[in-house]
Amino acid sequence: MKAPHLFFIVNPSAGKDEPIVEQIGEVFRDSGTVITVHVLDKEEEPAELIRSVLNETDLVAVYGGDGSVTQAAAGLIGTGKPLLIIPGGTANVFAKELGIPQDTMEALKLFRDQKYRLQAVDTGLVNGRSFLLRVNLGIMAEMITETDPGLKDKIGQLAYGVAAVKSAVKTEPVAYHLTIDGKTAEATGVALTVTNSGSIGIGGLQMYPEISVNDGLLDIILLKDAGLLSLLKAAGSSLLNQTTDAVDHWAGKDITIRLPEKQAYLCDDCEAEAKELTLKVVPGSLTIAVPC
Repeated sequence: MKAPHLFFIVNPSAGKDEPIVEQIGEVFRDSGTVITVHVLDKEEEPAELIRSVLNETDLVAVYGGDGSVTQAAAGLIGTGKPLLIIPGGTANVFAKELGIPQDTMEALKLFRDQKYRLQAVDTGLVNGRSFLLRVNLGIMAEMITETDPGLKDKIGQLAYGVAAVKSAVKTEPVAYHLTIDGKTAEATGVALTVTNSGSIGIGGLQMYPEISVNDGLLDIILLKDAGLLSLLKAAGSSLLNQTTDAVDHWAGKDITIRLPEKQAYLCDDCEAEAKELTLKVVPGSLTIAVPC
């Protein structure tokens, strides 16, 4: 029987500081798996790289944060080839959503010993671009784009909270015109998120109750204002896994968001801008290896 081939992509700029290439060699030595390890250059596109080797490999693994995972996933959507995730970033939201161990050696051994099953998960499209986690506008986008990299290295995910507080002080509400599966809604708020994943990357906390990566839906969450009470209610909602009147929530398969003027938004970790966003869910389009 031919030995399985694993194509392993490593992002050397991931948040963790560890000898990942040596760890891969140590764990998979004498495993019977043929491994190709590719360390990304700054200008390389993981999706293009993966597409170029799909006919030569059985499994694709990625070591990095959510940005690396999203980019790798883009090369596998619709192919049926499984993606193995070794969390190497600061937040690792998607890995936490799926219960993948955060410890690198533990995750590597889990896949070496084949103690995993394959799970189909949904992905999304926004203006033709695929996403795995979510699309953010307003405070939720600024929280990521304005986070100080040095502070992020020092205090990890708490740096996002610092940036969010700074953004909340200066953010003005925006009027959003939404069309969700043919029904329209008008809403005003300081942050709008269209999400495929419920996890916020901290413990088991969720953005909103009962969001799932395999329910065939995208969830729309609107934070109405940036007042202290609203922020506390939103935080409490995540902590207690309860609904709150501080946010509006909808769910749908086909979504259009119209804005009064062109606005910056984040598609996972990629920044863009638009006056109109067209989104849709692509059910079960990506296969992920998850713990048994």
